[in-house]
Amino acid sequence: MEEHNPGPGRKGKILVSACLAGEYCRWDGGTNLVPEIKSLVDSGNAVVVCPEELGGLPTPRLPSERIGGRVVSSDGRDVTAEFRYGAEEALWVCKEEGCRLAILKAKSPSCGKGIIHNCLFDGGLVQGNGVTAQLLMESGIAVMTEQEWLDSQAASSSAAPNDPPCS
Repeated sequence: MEEHNPGPGRKGKILVSACLAGEYCRWDGGTNLVPEIKSLVDSGNAVVVCPEELGGLPTPRLPSERIGGRVVSSDGRDVTAEFRYGAEEALWVCKEEGCRLAILKAKSPSCGKGIIHNCLFDGGLVQGNGVTAQLLMESGIAVMTEQEWLDSQAASSSAAPNDPPCS
């Protein structure tokens, strides 16, 4: 793996799924806004990507789900190439921005980590990673779902200060 440095004086940013920052890029044209994640973007600490759009897919678009190494839309069309291209573009953004962490949309065929939809288009889930999440992890980028990140923020903000020693 090639080490990429954002350059002197540039702090690495966090890569986030664009839908989590309020961009209307979900398959159905909607958003998955998480205000705390949008705040990261607004403060300049994060950069947004939508791998599906980077891969050339329109918004809105038919839903797609991953099965093995392929991604298939609900009409049976193989959209693997678009998902792979979008993943490569997201990795490029990570390298350019010095990202070492990505906060990605859970269950997505692109961004999901650990659990994704089962390719039956019935809402079922299976173990697996989205195309982008997998590529980023293989490239040394830490990946968290939005809930994992929110939980980590809650845990760090609720950590009790050191108790003073007994007198």
